[in-house]
Amino acid sequence: MSRLRALTLVLIPWCGLALATDDPHADVARMSQDVQSLPAVDQRNLANGFLEILRGRKIFRFDTFGDEAFWGDTLGLHRAIAGKANGGVGAGLSPKAALELGLKVDVNALPHSLRNELRRGRVDLNNPATTIALLKLDAVVGVRGFFDERSDRLQAVGITCALCHSTVDNSLAPGIGTRLDGWAARDLNIGAIIALSPSVQPFVDLLRLAQPGIDAAAVRTVLRSWGPGKFDAELLLDGQAFRPDGKSAATLIPPAFGLAGVNMHTWTGWGSVTHWNAFVANLEMQGSGTFYDPRLNDASKFPIAAAAGFADVRKDPDLITGKLAALHVYQLSLPAPRAPSSSFNAAAAKRGKALFAGKADCARCHVPPLYTEPGWNMHTPEEIGIDAFQAKRSPDERYRTAPLKGLWTHTKGGFYHDGRFATLRQVIDHYNGQFALGLSSTEKTDLAEYLKSL
Repeated sequence: MSRLRALTLVLIPWCGLALATDDPHADVARMSQDVQSLPAVDQRNLANGFLEILRGRKIFRFDTFGDEAFWGDTLGLHRAIAGKANGGVGAGLSPKAALELGLKVDVNALPHSLRNELRRGRVDLNNPATTIALLKLDAVVGVRGFFDERSDRLQAVGITCALCHSTVDNSLAPGIGTRLDGWAARDLNIGAIIALSPSVQPFVDLLRLAQPGIDAAAVRTVLRSWGPGKFDAELLLDGQAFRPDGKSAATLIPPAFGLAGVNMHTWTGWGSVTHWNAFVANLEMQGSGTFYDPRLNDASKFPIAAAAGFADVRKDPDLITGKLAALHVYQLSLPAPRAPSSSFNAAAAKRGKALFAGKADCARCHVPPLYTEPGWNMHTPEEIGIDAFQAKRSPDERYRTAPLKGLWTHTKGGFYHDGRFATLRQVIDHYNGQFALGLSSTEKTDLAEYLKSL
């Protein structure tokens, strides 16, 4: 029992539980005393919960689920990163170029000496060898390097959940800082990164199931069309690379925080958080595991997925299924970060809050404190007044009511699933017209300030 109590005392402050007062030390002491007074079974359950969070955190940040076999062995992405001078091909990917693509560096993975050298500008950020050194330190957020034990050369790379759903606080320099898990990577150009690969033949082979004439050059054009902060999860299911208006079919990367109590994970409601984790780990990251979703057998909606057998994936070894529970628990433990007081007008936000629940009627769907509907939080395109293109790429053909907490962290790239509205004011203008709300210009400003405060 003493070991359980000691574990709890260590984990409570680490997990950053919500504090009730302005004195965190007093709160930690109070919570520790409360835990020690609980029955043994409750203490064991709490300790297990904390350990699951720790395990899920490690999985989220560092587990590739064996996908290095795809990104490394098949695509050869590591060769493009290393460059010819380091046993790869081409010029290589320098830290400067990597940062420009939206990749991030975890400052806490760097030795103090290296941090000091970076602050003094004494690290060569134009040399791909420096990128390789950062990969050896596991310092590149969401990307892991695998090295040959004898030659010490980079022999593969794999990706993790953190690639698209983490950023850093830029505490040392732009793109270099402490990890912020759950934040949408809105400046990550994942399509351009994939397009660096010496081979994109697996994408060509799959897309030819829907578009027989496509070639590698066309695939690279599609990937580069996504732009920063966007990803097309349905591309290798239905082969629709572009919308009817000619713009990319990719959607904005959503945040992975503030999802506790929220029914659906994605813009178009494919499933719960754990469903989407399994979907992404198997079908998007190309890990080795098990995935079942018979809806993908619909050849009219998902011609590629149906032909490729994506509805029932069984790979051996299964490196995914046993990690889904802990990964789920960790993601649900990530709260939406509070908006800094300097990021919104408090007086206007107070007025906006009354509008949100009253005249603007936002709370009908964005129900506080979840800011989405409890239950089946899905709406038809007609209900929200937009086109059906992205909705029709999903099984339910609806759009999710996105939870609004932490909205201030992912304003880059615009709003809605595809960033069609550049500002919150444009979102409000849309609903003002859709529902004939009669909001004045001042009321729209106040409502936007409230949304920024969430």
